Amino acid sequence: MRVYEIREPKGVESLTGTERNMPSPGHGEVLVKMRAASLNYRDLAVARGAYGRGVPYPLIPLSDGAGEVVELGPGTSRWSTGHRVAGIFMQGWVSGRIDTEKASTAMGGAIDGVLAEYRVFPEQGLVRIPDHLSFEEGAALPCAGVTAWHALDGIQAGETVLVQGTGGVSIFALQFAKMAGARVIATSSSDEKLERVRSLGADVVVNYKTTPDWEKPANGVDRIIEVGGAGTLGKSLRAVRMGGTVVLIGILTGKGEVDPQPVLMKSIRLQGIYVGSREMFEDMNRAIAQSGMKPVIDRVFAFEEAGAAYRHLESGAHFGKVIVKI
Repeated sequence: MRVYEIREPKGVESLTGTERNMPSPGHGEVLVKMRAASLNYRDLAVARGAYGRGVPYPLIPLSDGAGEVVELGPGTSRWSTGHRVAGIFMQGWVSGRIDTEKASTAMGGAIDGVLAEYRVFPEQGLVRIPDHLSFEEGAALPCAGVTAWHALDGIQAGETVLVQGTGGVSIFALQFAKMAGARVIATSSSDEKLERVRSLGADVVVNYKTTPDWEKPANGVDRIIEVGGAGTLGKSLRAVRMGGTVVLIGILTGKGEVDPQPVLMKSIRLQGIYVGSREMFEDMNRAIAQSGMKPVIDRVFAFEEAGAAYRHLESGAHFGKVIVKI
């Protein structure tokens, strides 16, 4: 079968198409014919060798994929052939709290991912994708969707949420916040992208290039979906209300020092989020099915164009999710 590998962490150019033997499901496993995969910023970090230690190169990349169950191993009970499924980000995190053991099962980083024609999954490592979604839309859900869902846990109608940028997590967070009846402020450096988030329901938009002190018009928000990291966290701590929540889900602006005093003086809850469990994924899918919501797809690339998909994500020109059709 055809697969892609990151053979050594030297950037996007190290993505290599190759062949591997066709896998066969063992006890409690199923074989899935992969139909689509989606990219996250994390995948660029893995390709560059910037994702920390413990990545087992050569590695089949990408954590997010959807496909069809085509073969059952002995002892399986959750699935039948023909079921449309997506893999969960951490194959060992079914429910409960995250721990080191569960984190060691993250696809496309700790273990092989989904950029392949077929993949064997343990039967507990899959969820059904909502019937109204295509395979491409289903492939957008496992990392960005579940992260946004987890980050908005407990959100109430009438609260104000700020989302940064127009990547996958931020767009999902906007959609989920509006589903919950929240007010949304969105930031971007592109007026064109801000018009698009307005069309998705954003109540207030702020161009952080023309308004570098974006924390001032956003002052007093209840929750911030923080994707920038050190470069934006200080402004987020100033913008969030006293007793509010800043959910840290990315470090797109790199690392650095941040003054922790506002966390103390404003009683801010600063929460790191590392995707979520299968249980969260299933809860999210029920909400998506009930509402009819669809993920925002920026562009779909052919399997042979996987390198171009990486470069498109790297360019920052995308709005929503970048997909590879398998």
